[in-house]
Amino acid sequence: MNAAELLEQARASSGLTQEELARRAGTSRPTLSAYEHGRKSPTVATFARLLSGAGWELAAVPQVSFTRQPSARGRPAWVPDRLPRLDVARALAVVELPLHLNWSAPGRVFDLRSRADRGRVYEIVLQEGRPADILAYVDGALLADLWDDLVLPRAVRSAWAPLVAPSGEAEG
Repeated sequence: MNAAELLEQARASSGLTQEELARRAGTSRPTLSAYEHGRKSPTVATFARLLSGAGWELAAVPQVSFTRQPSARGRPAWVPDRLPRLDVARALAVVELPLHLNWSAPGRVFDLRSRADRGRVYEIVLQEGRPADILAYVDGALLADLWDDLVLPRAVRSAWAPLVAPSGEAEG
């Protein structure tokens, strides 16, 4: 998605007309139209002001990259270079894991507000998940809180330990 599409999507999802957003952001409707149609490119400051006028925030979020670690069962453990974070709604959602993750209990629903359910989801995702699954279901701060209570294979625990328990706590 380019800046023009993002700007138009933000405005439309906020229920604003070009005239309303232009007024809120202190620009003209023709200028806003030119930005939305890609005829002009706003500066970062202008883009942030336009998004703010639509009730959005421009944010730079660090990318999370993954390495594949071998595990005893032959299935790799995917380990990020930093703990991922989720917004509160996703971190505490009610979820049904896809079949490739939860093949032993398909259709089971987990309430991530429940510490026990969240722990089970994290155990499943850390063992069975791919990078996209980890980014979709695991919040790093909540993982750190649960870490000592999770039942994980030694290889998975060892691979994740430097991120979750970087103080050098004994893992085993």
